[in-house]
Formats: sequence, C-alpha cells, structure tokens
Amino acid sequence: MVRYLVHRVPSAVAVLVLASVLIFFVLRLVPGDPASTLAGPDASPEAIEAIRHSLGLDRSVPAQYVAWVGDVVTFDLGNSYILGGQIADLVGAALVNTVVLATSALLLALVVSLALSVAVVVWPARWLAALVAGFNTLAVALPTFVTGVVLVLVFAVVLPLLPSGGLPPAGFLARPDISIQYLALPTICLALPVAAALTRFLTEALRTEMKQQYILTARALGVSQWNLVTRSALRNALPTMLTILGLQTGQLLGGAVLVEAIFAWPGIGQLIEQGISRRDYPVVQVLLLIAVTVFVIVQLVTDIVHAYLDPRVRIGGAS
Repeated sequence: MVRYLVHRVPSAVAVLVLASVLIFFVLRLVPGDPASTLAGPDASPEAIEAIRHSLGLDRSVPAQYVAWVGDVVTFDLGNSYILGGQIADLVGAALVNTVVLATSALLLALVVSLALSVAVVVWPARWLAALVAGFNTLAVALPTFVTGVVLVLVFAVVLPLLPSGGLPPAGFLARPDISIQYLALPTICLALPVAAALTRFLTEALRTEMKQQYILTARALGVSQWNLVTRSALRNALPTMLTILGLQTGQLLGGAVLVEAIFAWPGIGQLIEQGISRRDYPVVQVLLLIAVTVFVIVQLVTDIVHAYLDPRVRIGGAS
C-alpha cells in the first residue's frame, strides 16, 4: 500500500499545481478591471493606478502568480477586493454550509442507490425494474434548476410543509428537527442525479457478479438470494461503486452552485457567483482551487479504498 501511495500522491500534487496555473491565468482573461470597479465610475486615472499598485496588479502576471501561490501555501489567503473582509473568513463561513449540504446529499444518494440496486437484484420483478429505470431516467434528464423549482412549488408553495430556502435561524445543531426541514429540499435536489448514476452502475455491477461461478455454486447449495446479494455480490461490486462515487463528487460540486442559488443557501456556490459577477479575482481563485483540491483528495481517497478492497489494483499501481 505504501508503494501504491508513493506513485499516486505525486500525480495528485501535479494536478493541483496545473490547476492553480490554469485558474490564475484564465481569470486574467476575463474582461474588466478590478481596480476600476473598486475605484468607481468617477475615479481619475491616477486613483485607479494607485489602487492597481496597492493591489499588486501593476506587476507582471507571472510575478502575481508566484506571490499568490506563496501566500496560499502559507495559508494567507489575503483580502477581498470587492466583497470586503478576509478571504479566509468569507470562505470559512460558506464552506461549512456547502459541506453540510453536500454531505447530506451524498449520504441520501448512497442510501437510495443501495436500496434500489439491492431491491432490483433481489426481487427481479419487471415492474420494479421499470420503476427504477424510470427514476434513473428522470433524475438524470431533468436539470437541477427544474427539479429545484418543482420542489419549491410543491412542498413550499402548494403544500407549505417545508421552508423554501435559507439556513436554520438558530444554526444546524441548536434544533436538529428544524435543521432537517431546511436541509430537506436542497438535499433532495442535489442528491437525485447522483443517486440515479450510482443506482445504474451499482445495479449493473451486482447483476454481473450474480452471473459469476461462485454465486452459481452458492445458489446450488441453497443460499438465499438475499444472502447472495448482500453478503457476497455487494462486497465485490463495491469497488465499481467507489470509482463512480469519486467521479460524482464533481457532480455534487457543480450542482451545488445552482442548488444554492435556487434555495438561497449561502455556500461556496453563491460566493463564487458573487466573486465572478463583481470580478473579485482573489476570492474566485481561492474558491476554484478549493473545489479542485476537494475533488483531487476525494479521488485519491477513492483510489486508496479501491486498492485496499482489490489487491489487483494495488499491485498494478505499485508496479
């Protein structure tokens, strides 16, 4: 396992370095000048130039990149141009809200996909397979903003059962029963496409395992279908699900931007939108780098768990 990690970690670091370069230089191609926006429409050229100098924008782009990377490595994220305040404070508050939402959506997607996949394989009825297939198709085909609007209309307007958006007034831990109500709609909206993708791949993986020789032998010995699926086939199908789960992390991060906008959830997605619309480069740079870092870490953890469950991957990666 150590040899496998030695080969995987450098590639993850290389991805982060390349991502930081692309994020920094691509943002410089966006039209507009942060100094002009910060100075206001009536500012003189001298005032704009003074702001550019104070922000370090008058230096070359490579010099700005080196300075930015040095600050990020030392966890000095700097100040926001337009939004105001320390970037670390802005990101910290938004990151907590996004992590709570994404974690809730991921857990819900895992529970739904496991339940549906096992049910379809254990009880291979046509109507059940058709029902699950229809769920997968609708969850993947409907855009997140359509699902979110429908959920708000049904459960917050027509049937006023749940809040239409926002955070729990007293925080997530003060009243868990209230927090669940605020989390319900955005969590369902974010979890649906992920659950559909996991269900599809896990179902196919289970069906493939059920055709293996060891399953046929166990069935001939009288082992029940439930035990065959839950104790044997499911364990061997987990590596496939872990791989897809790692890839779906990007779906969660991308979907969180729209979901947070629909449900007025003040997380990373809303902060990215505010930073881009106001051309606040430092905030957007840090947020995009955090998103890439989270995705790379999840991929690395997924590969490690996959290698632990399947020695063939570990041996092949080490060689």
